[in-house]
Amino acid sequence: MIAERIVVVGNGMAATRLVEELVARGAGHHITVLGDEDHAPYNRILLSAVLEGTHRADALTLREPGWHADNGIDLRLGTRVLGIDRERREVTLVDGSCLAYDRLVLATGSVPTLPPIRGLVRRDGRLHEAVHAFRSLDDCRRLLAALTADPAPQRAVIVGGGLLGLQVARALAVRGLGTEIVEGGEHVLRSQLGAPAGRVLQRALARLGTTVYTGARAVRLEGDEQPALRLDNGYTLDADLVVLTAGGRPSTALARAAGLPVRRGVVIGGRLESVDDQRVHAIGDCAEHDGRTTGFVPPAWEQAGVLAAHLSGGDVTYRGSRSVARLRATGLDVAVLGDPERTDGEVVEVTNPVLGTHRKLVVRDSRIVAGTLVGDLSRIGLITQYYDRGTPLAAHEPGALLIGEKQAPPTRLPDHAEICACAGVSAGAIRACDSLDQVRDTTRATTGCGGCAASVRELLAARPARTGTP
Repeated sequence: MIAERIVVVGNGMAATRLVEELVARGAGHHITVLGDEDHAPYNRILLSAVLEGTHRADALTLREPGWHADNGIDLRLGTRVLGIDRERREVTLVDGSCLAYDRLVLATGSVPTLPPIRGLVRRDGRLHEAVHAFRSLDDCRRLLAALTADPAPQRAVIVGGGLLGLQVARALAVRGLGTEIVEGGEHVLRSQLGAPAGRVLQRALARLGTTVYTGARAVRLEGDEQPALRLDNGYTLDADLVVLTAGGRPSTALARAAGLPVRRGVVIGGRLESVDDQRVHAIGDCAEHDGRTTGFVPPAWEQAGVLAAHLSGGDVTYRGSRSVARLRATGLDVAVLGDPERTDGEVVEVTNPVLGTHRKLVVRDSRIVAGTLVGDLSRIGLITQYYDRGTPLAAHEPGALLIGEKQAPPTRLPDHAEICACAGVSAGAIRACDSLDQVRDTTRATTGCGGCAASVRELLAARPARTGTP
């Protein structure tokens, strides 16, 4: 096939996976990657682990710039795109230069939105000194610096009870701060969980020292030396730090300005192409396929793989992705498969608020089509396999999955058992590797949500030592 000029706008997890897949296929394209941050691509999902102190920031790097150079990829960090000229097939950069393309890939991710809270922004346009966003590595570093201020902050209020909000709350609590969460919905994780699971999770947070205010919205930030956040229910919360984790939307400004069809995200078809321009593609958080945007790593990586195959001459079609969301926070265990609150089917549900567990499967035509696990993820690997493969189950099996004995430890799992839900990596693929670095480089396991890291290490440690031939 003819080598093409491929320009990728974005340098996050979806873009990096696309470039890795293209390099692995060896199609010989001329690839340019434009990233508006100054950092090498990194794992955003594990930023809360850096905040908590369990990961170093440099451990989040996906690929060093030297890897791009070694593979003939033109990586341009700190580069912003001003506009797209679809007729001339050019992107214009903020410095006024233009870059021609044969194929343009939008992997622009999502952008935070500022909640309507009075006092967040000063008259000069700056955020209040106590207020922090949490979306990027720079945001994380600013928040870490704030933790070392004199006097040290004692209390933090997190605005937003979604996955990111709970991760930040736990990270700050582990560092010794008193934490409170303000959530406008009826319960935390309302986009993923039903009310019973939300209540179990809220009780778990309370046991860990975090108070949650649900059905409440922050309306005003008051004070300078001692900031306080006023809620619409009459409460006022003292807050040395206010962390904004609520509100985000697909980054579609470039696509809109170029006249591409956009609803919530850039509307794409079966080959990840804009429905109005086959030379322009979109993957990851900014893309909308079949009326849905995702916001999770596994679908973004799957889209990247399909697009790389297409750009390399393969006859492939993207038909939508499974969704497996994991909460990565010390002391909290949550996994959500698909959309259990809006998927039709028969529901098998077990709740034990005393133990802090809630398990739910949605079954249709004898197959798991969605599910929720809170408080005990010991069987998530097996359940994810059944969900992913559409395995038919006998009538008693869904209940047995929820109340049966715990799954065998990773070292006793068969080779076909899935270990990494983000990248779809089996136990056998892990056992074939010699080191954690090789696992990361060849399978991408542990580089998504990080939930499989302990299992991967167990499998590697249990491998028999390899001896060389004399």
